[in-house]
Amino acid sequence: MFRFGASEWLWALFVVPLVAALFWISYRARHRALERFGDSPLVARLTRSVSERGRFAKAVLLVTALALTVVALARPQFGTRVETVQSRGQDVMVALDLSASMLAEDVSPNRLERARLSVLRLMRQLDGDRVGLVAFAADAFVQSPLTVDYGAAAMFLNAMTPDIMPVQGTNLGAALRVSLDALRDAREARVLVVVTDGEDHEGEIDEQIQRAVASGVRIHTVGLGSAEGVPIPVFDAQGRRQGFKRDEDGNVVTTHLDEETLMRVAEATGGRYVRAGGSAAALDELVDEIAGVDGEAVDARQITQFEERYQIFLGLALALLMAEVLVSDRRKTDHEWVGRFDRGMEGS
Repeated sequence: MFRFGASEWLWALFVVPLVAALFWISYRARHRALERFGDSPLVARLTRSVSERGRFAKAVLLVTALALTVVALARPQFGTRVETVQSRGQDVMVALDLSASMLAEDVSPNRLERARLSVLRLMRQLDGDRVGLVAFAADAFVQSPLTVDYGAAAMFLNAMTPDIMPVQGTNLGAALRVSLDALRDAREARVLVVVTDGEDHEGEIDEQIQRAVASGVRIHTVGLGSAEGVPIPVFDAQGRRQGFKRDEDGNVVTTHLDEETLMRVAEATGGRYVRAGGSAAALDELVDEIAGVDGEAVDARQITQFEERYQIFLGLALALLMAEVLVSDRRKTDHEWVGRFDRGMEGS
């Protein structure tokens, strides 16, 4: 079977007859100029050393070499071989905290935006792995099921704001439960990444940790924010800040990063805890670690590979160019033309 791997280059073959036409036009223009230069016998004697056959051969070689080069660029392929390709991958579920405390601005621009950037960084590194998203606050739900369509997952990620959560609060146990449910029928190679400020107001964590250990799911935790308490900003419908969140007594509510809980979850399941603060070095290491896992063999399929044969045409083009250099457009003459003045000297 024969085909071209880059058939769009074949359009360039239209240039070949144009180049041939230019050679012909140049040949005709040169002859007309010589006819105007003088009478035909004199011009014939002046151009006696010029080989018209040589010039024609050089033009043919150049045009043919150009055509072969264009064909080589189109990547002709013929001859096939069958290869078995095996896909490998893992399932990565990301649980993102959408509680109001994630709007705190102790990291720039705020905890939630930094969390989104962290997740996007992870998605850009994945290759063949499925990724899913879980949104959680006081409760949790699957925002995006496991998929290899990273563009669609990124769109779902951009839509994740505290406004989509019906009830505020932070229930890390619910996030673990929903994420593990989503990974129940997934591949054997499974990992859960929890991105949160770590404040858990509901409990339920220990039971889900045991479940993760039993099912072999590693949980990596990413903490955002500072350990010191910071206020939670409140915004109106137009996104303008209206002050800070207050409790029933009018006191400003503060939020702080609970690293102890996040460390405990990660260590119990064989995962890692990193803090997404001012330096991205630790987070980059975690992303590289997750993306660097080969995962399990997902499926094997046979594909037909075509053999590249452009080398043949490119080699012929180079050979013709070398031949064009060797072909001369001059020829040896047996008789030397004796000019008018030399004849006058002989008669004197």
